[in-house]
Order: sequence, then structure tokens, then C-alpha cells
Amino acid sequence: MARPVVGITTYVTHAKWSYWELDAALVPADYVRAVERAGGRPVLIPPSDDGVDETLDAVDGLIFSGGADLDPTLYGQEAHPQTFGIHEERDRSELALLEGALARDMPVLAICRGSQVLNVARGGDLVQHLPDVVGDEKHKHTPGTFADHEVELEPGTKLAGVLGERAPVKSHHHQGLGRVGEGLRVAAHAEDGTVEAVEDPSHRFALGVLWHPEAGEDMKLFEGLVAAAAAYRSER
Repeated sequence: MARPVVGITTYVTHAKWSYWELDAALVPADYVRAVERAGGRPVLIPPSDDGVDETLDAVDGLIFSGGADLDPTLYGQEAHPQTFGIHEERDRSELALLEGALARDMPVLAICRGSQVLNVARGGDLVQHLPDVVGDEKHKHTPGTFADHEVELEPGTKLAGVLGERAPVKSHHHQGLGRVGEGLRVAAHAEDGTVEAVEDPSHRFALGVLWHPEAGEDMKLFEGLVAAAAAYRSER
């Protein structure tokens, strides 16, 4: 049986490798390895202002990867001094891709920045700099290094059904979820009260987590996504 195809959205950023220093469409290999370990076939999806239907026709599920901050004008705010790295084409592309995927009830796992895209797509907003609210930088204490902490899952959520009551996670974010978007429910909190995950209970698999499961050893979220993608593929 053919493996379900899982698309992974990519960054577009200036990168250096070997003799080259160029703009590149890339994503950390941990995302690719996690999908493969879970039994899926990963394909990379760079930002594009068109081709949403062609892309969705080619995949059975989607991962919205991490990355830089969303444009605050998308949720009606002015930029905080700590908001950085805005890439308008990526914002437009991922919002359109996400809306198209949800319209098809295609399985979606939205990771870190991806969970913020999910919340904004549903009319929610973001906390642009969490230290202003929680008083410290425990969610991103060292740039380039994941912060380890636990989250508490909300009983009765799909996420709790996958991960249990509590779970250790790896985070690297200075922004958080503010007003929760329409149709979404909170699925996890950190000890400091930060919303760490949301989900859409009306969809087969539409989860947004603010942490980075691809950086850990627990494959449950990716296994859940691939299983949902396999079911979606069989129904197409």
C-alpha cells in the first residue's frame, strides 16, 4: 500500500552551504525524519501565491512548520519591537493553504509558527512577546536552543487522547496565542498559564502545538497525523 503523502511547509531564507550563499527554500530535517519514522512520505512545499488546489491535490496531510513571526497587521496589531523576520509571501501562502486544507477536512498538524497561523486564520490574535506577559523567557531562553518544560493537556481533547494528561515538550518561541480563534478550543497549557495548543474539534485532525514535537523522541503526534492522512487518502 502506498504511504500517505505529507506536505511540509518551508522557510525561504538566506542560507550558506558548501561554496554557496543564496536564498533557499528549506526546513529542518527533523520534520522530514519524523514523517518518515511515522510511516508517511514527506514532500516540501515552498511558499507560493498560487497553486493551492494543485498542492492540496498532491498531498494527504499537511505540516505547517515553525519559523519567523507573522505580520501583526494580519490580526490587527502594530509590530512590537521584538517582532522580527516577517515574510509576507509565506504568510499569504500558508494562510491560503491552511484554509484550503481545512475546507477539505485534510489532516493538519500546525507546529509553533504553524499553530499561530491556525489561530490567526480563525480570527484569533497573538501575544507578540511573551516575556511581557509571563515575566521571563522560559519558552525561548537561548536562541538556537530548545527550552524543555511540561504542558498539561485539557481533558477530553483530541490532543489529550494522543499524549495523555501531561507531556514533556521542547519550545523555542517568544510569541504566544492570544485570543483563541473561532471554532478552536484550547488543548494544552504551560505551568505559567501560556496556551500551548489549540485544536478544531469539528475536523478529523486539526491540531496546533506551540512546541516542537519533531525535536523530541515522542512520535505520537506524527503517527496520529500519518494515520489520519492514510484514512483521508483511502476516502479520496
